[in-house]
Amino acid sequence: MAPTGDKRIIYITQSAMIAAIYVVFTVFIASFNLASGAIQIRVSEAMTVLPAFTGAAVPGLFAGCLLANLITGCAPMDVLFGSIATLIGALGTYALRKKHRFLASVPPIIANTLIVPFVLRYVYNIPGSIPFFMLTVGAGEVVSCGILGQILYHALVPLRNKIFDIKE
Repeated sequence: MAPTGDKRIIYITQSAMIAAIYVVFTVFIASFNLASGAIQIRVSEAMTVLPAFTGAAVPGLFAGCLLANLITGCAPMDVLFGSIATLIGALGTYALRKKHRFLASVPPIIANTLIVPFVLRYVYNIPGSIPFFMLTVGAGEVVSCGILGQILYHALVPLRNKIFDIKE
């Protein structure tokens, strides 16, 4: 995924910018208590469509999620597993980038819906069942990734060659 030579600087810069934007969005939405918990609409997750445009988004999203979870005071296991869920979703989106870009938001929705409910139940001991948390987390992911992510995706399509100038 990572390019070599001169393109490496662009790749690292894009990755760092994506991480920084993810952190800012998450910290902002956390001020409204929407970034974590049984019902969460983490608007930064809309950015999980970015691997459809550039591989630099994969480490950027992972690092951004990791940092955002640390900054917002998440439990260590949440920092780990929440970040892994975002990484898995980003890798899934990257894998679909050539033939199935229109499905870019599906892997992050699935990854978070399957992983985060266990964090809520067993790390935070929030009362409720795993299926209930799958429903609430999944609904939040559909809003964040499915709706907001698709809006972001379609807004970036005409600009992709200007913004993401890495030939992969």
